[in-house]
This record gives sequence, C-alpha cells and structure tokens, in this order.
Amino acid sequence: MEAHQVAGIKKKAQRQGRLIVFVDESGLSTQPTRVRTWAPRGQTPLLQETFNWKSLSLIGGMVLWQFYFQLYPGSIKSLQVVQFLKHLQRHVPGKLLVLWDGASIHRSAMVRDYITSTEGRIEVEQLPAYAPELNPVEYMWGHLKTHEIANLVATKAWELSFAATAALRRMRRRPSIITACYTQAELWP
Repeated sequence: MEAHQVAGIKKKAQRQGRLIVFVDESGLSTQPTRVRTWAPRGQTPLLQETFNWKSLSLIGGMVLWQFYFQLYPGSIKSLQVVQFLKHLQRHVPGKLLVLWDGASIHRSAMVRDYITSTEGRIEVEQLPAYAPELNPVEYMWGHLKTHEIANLVATKAWELSFAATAALRRMRRRPSIITACYTQAELWP
C-alpha cells in the first residue's frame, strides 16, 4: 500500500468519524519456536519436545494504543471472526473501519451478514494481497512468538494458552511494543 492509499484510508476514517482497527489471525503450536538463548558456559540448553501438535489460533486487533485479542482451539472460522468483531464493539466505542487481509473467512457470508447487521458501525477495507508487512498486528504476532514465548515447551494446549495469554497481556501494557509494531508497518503518522 502506498503512502497516498494509507492517507486516503485515514482521511476516509476521519471524515466518517471512525477508528481504524487492524485485524489479523495467527496460530500457535505446542511445538516451540526455537530461538537463540543463553546458558552458562559449557551447558548447552536443551528443549525436551513432546512432538504433540496441539494448536491454538489467535485473532487480534490494534486500535490506536490498544491491542485486543482472543484465543481459540483449532483454527479460526467465520463464527470466531464474528465473535471477535462483537468483542471489539463491546470494548471500542464508536464506528470502526476494519483493515484486514483478503482471507476467505473475512469474505464469508456469515461475516458479511454480521457487518451488514451493524448498520454502518463497522466498515471493512481490505489490505493488498501478499502484503502482511502493512498490518501492525503481524509484528505483534512476530514479537509474541520470537520473544515472549520463544523456547516455551508446552505439552498441553492449556499450558500454551495460559503462557500466550499472559504474554499478550504483558505486551499490551507496554506502549513501546505497540509503537514499534506501527513503526515497522510504516504507518506511523
């Protein structure tokens, strides 16, 4: 997305009195994301993996200085997207302009019907195809996986859910992380 397109979306949101919300989904697995770590000299750290492929899915949205998220077992489908949009409406007052990718769940009949039922409170704009770098939520997922829960060995899905939820709550209390995500996406005003 070029600068004039971002400016156009910002102007549209301002003209209509809407808050811009970036939304994205991601997945987590009990198989750890391995990253470099430290250990005392001569004591190589070892991760004891269970090769248990339990997975969770995340959906999150960024509004100004706030980050909202929900975790679900398995994969995210249209129902979970609608639940998350309802969650956003409960926590974010006013009209919303949702920016997300072109995933099929975003274009499903259930999601379209729900957006229509909001009577204009939610409008949607699609980010360009193959441009995840424009969505600051992608950088939040990257930070979560490579810094906050890296090298986490969880044998059960609830352990992964507990660790991810705690990490995401810590992250949203740190404005520097949210600022960095917007900066990486080159959307900083």
